[in-house]
Amino acid sequence: MRYEISQKFYFEAAHTLHRTIDAEGSRRIHGHTYHAEVALSGTPSLESGMVVDLAILRREIERVRDALDHRFLDEIAELGPATLENLCAFIGKRLSQSLPSVIRVRVMRPASGDSCTLHIE
Repeated sequence: MRYEISQKFYFEAAHTLHRTIDAEGSRRIHGHTYHAEVALSGTPSLESGMVVDLAILRREIERVRDALDHRFLDEIAELGPATLENLCAFIGKRLSQSLPSVIRVRVMRPASGDSCTLHIE
């Protein structure tokens, strides 16, 4: 049997974005409250009964959250342009270093109804 567990978190950050539609507002510094969800998949350990200890998952998420929360995303070199796609990739890459069972990362901006989901194979 395979299980999927997930944890949600949020962060607030500012950025600019160069685009052709809605360009004026996007090019100015502006911010969002982002909500994210990370999912892991696996078989529970016989010893612990867990796919991963949720305390470990929360600790690793907090490290990623700290890198993004109340930051100017344009200054995070390994992020690239602050798109939902790049935020998913950034979170997935950071978490996969310590949690190889990450299978999905979703980043949402509820205020505007936008979201992006990265499925990690």
